Amino acid sequence: MKKSIYIFIIMLFGAVIVSAQPSVVEITYKTTDATQLKMKIYYPADYKKGAKYPAIIFFFGGGWAEGTMDQFKNQALFFASKGMIAITPDYRVKSRQGTTPFESVKDGRSAIRYLRGHSAALGIDPDKIAAAGGSAGGHIAAAADLTQIDEATDDLHINARPDLLALFNPVLNNGPGNYGYDLFKDRFREISPFHNIKKGAAPAIIFLGTRDKLVPVAIAKQYQQKMQEVGSRCDLLLYEGQGHGFFNYNRGSKYYNETLEQLTRFLKEFGYIK
Repeated sequence: MKKSIYIFIIMLFGAVIVSAQPSVVEITYKTTDATQLKMKIYYPADYKKGAKYPAIIFFFGGGWAEGTMDQFKNQALFFASKGMIAITPDYRVKSRQGTTPFESVKDGRSAIRYLRGHSAALGIDPDKIAAAGGSAGGHIAAAADLTQIDEATDDLHINARPDLLALFNPVLNNGPGNYGYDLFKDRFREISPFHNIKKGAAPAIIFLGTRDKLVPVAIAKQYQQKMQEVGSRCDLLLYEGQGHGFFNYNRGSKYYNETLEQLTRFLKEFGYIK
């Protein structure tokens, strides 16, 4: 596997010199009984072999039931143009593999573990891996940091936690009365990010519309307060009158651009973008 990754990077490096555009590589990061899970890796145009780049991995939304790894394609291209390596992985969902959100979170942690375990070959700084996601994808990003829902076949010696979080109208609380509870019932505490916040939680930025019918503002504020209580930074940016998915590229340029600008500032603060 590592040899094939190095071959990809060598090919990529040669292509970069000619194209001066972000380059995209698609690889398999995990194989299960049901499927091979792919990820797309977006490299900066001036990628240099042997250098280490901060990375950001975007998990698509879709209620753990559907969605594609191209949801955040435009955001990935944007951050690749800023000198980062951006990743959009696939993960198991109900409509394709008949799975539960537990498998989705396992795949999220597997994807981050893969990036860190192969960081030298991929050109990634293993200490600067940010995880982002929208809705259920935001849940996966947060749960990757806060829970220990792991695939039994993963190398558990490799850290699966992201170093930074960017959450777009994320599902944060799976407790009674909240989104996803009917799927988890008495197991909600295992997978609910809110119920697993602890000291050392990764710094986070949350983007949320005030008219989001799936993720109430009150829940996000409770999450922010609990994060602050354990000593972790949590920025909550509210967008007046906006509903679920307001940040997506296909919803128009205004909030797509605004959220990119805010996330860029956040990443600069932590040294991910110069």
